[in-house]
Amino acid sequence: MAYSQRLTRKAIAWLIGAVFLLPLTTSAEVPMPVIPKAKGQECVEPTDVMRKDHMNFMLHQRDETVQRGIRTTKHSLKECIECHNAPDESGKVANVDTPDHFCSSCHTYSAVKIDCFECHADKPENTQYLHSIVDGKTPHHANMKSEDKTLSKETLEMLAAKGKQ
Repeated sequence: MAYSQRLTRKAIAWLIGAVFLLPLTTSAEVPMPVIPKAKGQECVEPTDVMRKDHMNFMLHQRDETVQRGIRTTKHSLKECIECHNAPDESGKVANVDTPDHFCSSCHTYSAVKIDCFECHADKPENTQYLHSIVDGKTPHHANMKSEDKTLSKETLEMLAAKGKQ
């Protein structure tokens, strides 16, 4: 065999090897999403089913509610948010634009746009999550007595609005 043919074969072998090895040298490990723990004991469906079909459940729930007037809580977006976007240890509730939000953690990872929260609340409606009440005087509630732990709906809404600013 001529020298140039051997050289050509070696060059081809190197190129083939490089083509197969190149992806191994340029790939980076993508971090898995961090899924916050829900506050409930168990979900309305098994985890693997919810990961795969949650959108179908919510779309079906939406159709039942909007078209037929049937309101149930089993697959409602509101109930999902109540359980899965609970406050952290400091009382802070994640917003959909942050990676701490239950929905955002996976949807950002999978590059899926969440449009639910253009109309729906991304935080629980439960007013105890809007503002934490502490005993004693605070700058926000200087006149509140420690035994009076109930804030008016207007006060809670005002505090929630200030928190979004």
